[in-house]
Amino acid sequence: MAVLKTYARLWTDDLDQALPLLEELTGEEPHLRLAFEQVALAAIGNFLVIAGPAEERARYSHASATVVVDDLDALLATLTSAGATVTTPTTDGPTGRFLYARHADGAEIEYVEWTPELVRRIIPG
Repeated sequence: MAVLKTYARLWTDDLDQALPLLEELTGEEPHLRLAFEQVALAAIGNFLVIAGPAEERARYSHASATVVVDDLDALLATLTSAGATVTTPTTDGPTGRFLYARHADGAEIEYVEWTPELVRRIIPG
């Protein structure tokens, strides 16, 4: 199992207002933009921007980062052996599969296994 990409999460009321500064800071355009449930997301550089009403964003604020891995099943075995607790089981999403886990030290992370097409498009390689 390998970590392919790690995103710091940024929270905003308005995605379109947040992106110009991040484009300037990173020198990049968003490489991923989508809606999920009641929030809008954009990935740019190493940031995952999550936008929408505060009460909707709060549903995801327990995770401090989003980590893209190449094998979610192998990750799950690693997490389990390290004493982590899965707080959201493996679920299909718009970019592939994901789960949320709380590490034994209390940190909570969203882990995502992207579709092969997304990996080819976004991960240099």
